[in-house]
Amino acid sequence: MNALQFLLCVVCVVQCSEEQSDSKGKSGKRVCLKGTKIPGKCFLADGLKKSFHRANDDCIAKGGTLSTPVSPEENQQLYRYVQDSIDPDARVWLGVNDIMKEGEWSDQMGTEIRFKNWESEVTHQPDGGRRENCVILSSSANGKWFDEDCRGERASVCQFNIV
Repeated sequence: MNALQFLLCVVCVVQCSEEQSDSKGKSGKRVCLKGTKIPGKCFLADGLKKSFHRANDDCIAKGGTLSTPVSPEENQQLYRYVQDSIDPDARVWLGVNDIMKEGEWSDQMGTEIRFKNWESEVTHQPDGGRRENCVILSSSANGKWFDEDCRGERASVCQFNIV
């Protein structure tokens, strides 16, 4: 290894250490540097439209998962964040699907979800049967959920658990 390679290696290690320490608070816990913070979670929007599986893989690569609201309050906070950060009429993938068993909606860990916010007044969601196994949150429908074909391309929001 020559002197230049050694110097570049040292600079990289120092820079990586600084970046890691910047993403943690004084107590060593993760904090939101980008996106928005809600109790116990950080949301980070990605306006680039992609399939459900690609969006999911991208969130995992960042150390998170696709957003999965667990309460009406959390859904409302996500809805407002999507409107403010992506588009007032955006439709974003949620980390909810019924890929494993039709009609049994679960999160990315395979756990059946308890909170659901289906649009039920106009289109009576979920209505896609075996064709539509992934879920989106629609800003234009006030944060209501719709089932859609997983191959469609939508924006997404990753969530990261924080303390």
